[in-house]
Amino acid sequence: MKIKLAVVGKLRTGPEADLIADYLTRCERSGRALGLGPVTVSEVEAKKGGMPAEAVLLEKAVGSAAVLCTLDERGKVMSSRAFADLLALWRDQGRSEVAFVIGGADGIDPDLRAKADTSLSFGKMVWPHMLARVMLTEQLYRATSILAGAPYHRD
Repeated sequence: MKIKLAVVGKLRTGPEADLIADYLTRCERSGRALGLGPVTVSEVEAKKGGMPAEAVLLEKAVGSAAVLCTLDERGKVMSSRAFADLLALWRDQGRSEVAFVIGGADGIDPDLRAKADTSLSFGKMVWPHMLARVMLTEQLYRATSILAGAPYHRD
């Protein structure tokens, strides 16, 4: 199952970019044998029109993804193991792709959120966009590690 990240904003060089690149590399390595990956990132421009304008670009970036998952503070909070199980379930159902959407500074347009198959939250706190990207890529790597039985994740 292919994994796509559709995100608002351009990643600049720096510690966040280094972490994201590292986690994506690890995720693709461990996910390959599990039928998870490759991971692609589609960055869209932050728009002055706000959420509605960004939603148009995000939907175009997502394309016809089989599963649409938004990251939103109103989403479901789940454990890393539950997240890994969810990825495995989608894969085992024959879903060809999952797209994770991270909105801009104002979040994700309500109409786009309504189209999502599911919505995830990293807790009740609001996280900076780039840290949300780091956390998502780390959780994707952790999920592949859990599914592979690797020692990275500890219960």
